[in-house]
Amino acid sequence: MPRIALATSSKFPNLTSDDRLLLEPLAEHGIQAEPAIWNDASRDWSSYDAVILRSTWDYHLLPEEFLRWIDLLRDMHVPLWNAHTLVRWNANKTYLRDLDAKGILVVPTIWPEAGKASPLRDKMRELGWERAVVKPRISATARRTQLVTIEDADAAQPLFDELRSGAGVMVQKFMDSIVVDGEWSLIFFDRQFSHAVLKKPASGDFRVQNDFGGTDTQLDPPAHVLESAGIILQAVEATLYARVDGVVQEEKFLLMELELIEPALFLSSHPAATAKFADAIARKLRL
Repeated sequence: MPRIALATSSKFPNLTSDDRLLLEPLAEHGIQAEPAIWNDASRDWSSYDAVILRSTWDYHLLPEEFLRWIDLLRDMHVPLWNAHTLVRWNANKTYLRDLDAKGILVVPTIWPEAGKASPLRDKMRELGWERAVVKPRISATARRTQLVTIEDADAAQPLFDELRSGAGVMVQKFMDSIVVDGEWSLIFFDRQFSHAVLKKPASGDFRVQNDFGGTDTQLDPPAHVLESAGIILQAVEATLYARVDGVVQEEKFLLMELELIEPALFLSSHPAATAKFADAIARKLRL
């Protein structure tokens, strides 16, 4: 019987409630799946036929340790999904710059580098951005993310400078459509579309995560949104799972995040989602 680890974090030692939905359909495939805390030093990773990243939701707090761990799995020849190369690439949001260079429509983003004086207010005025979002290049769950306007940009300058001189900063134009229409998350298994949710922030906020009062609703995406998400996935190497996050602005789908490491997959939102994911895992194990 194949034995796989569903990698999680110490905050969710028994997986999230959403990820636990996977256990039964995997068992129906004859696959023994169990939670495994990714930075548990006592874990024998060589005992698994594969490791699947799930709720490793603290990896951005320990990025160097996390990347050493996935290197360890590679060196032990333990299959990791998504693949080691994809995870390394996706761990830093500069991957958006790579996709932009390939012609993918990405939310307008600038990448200020360390060592260059860069007043945030001046840059926003130069770009004609009334509002922008400052965020770290390695981050999750909107950590250290700040919405700024031209009027209050000076108040965000210390965060901007700290990030710029540290692990890196990025600044994205704020998309009004997030508040008005919401943000789409499209979930794919083995590059096949499974389901989508539309996420909306709480009143007076801009963050769509549930942690900040955001809501999500399972909906069928417009055809052009689904087509755009598929094109985005074709621009990267094969994925076991993927979540494509973006907004529609002027009838175009703009990518905000391509989540390939530990995205919430909203399995409970769609009755067939867990079976689709389990089927994709079983196919991978048979290869």
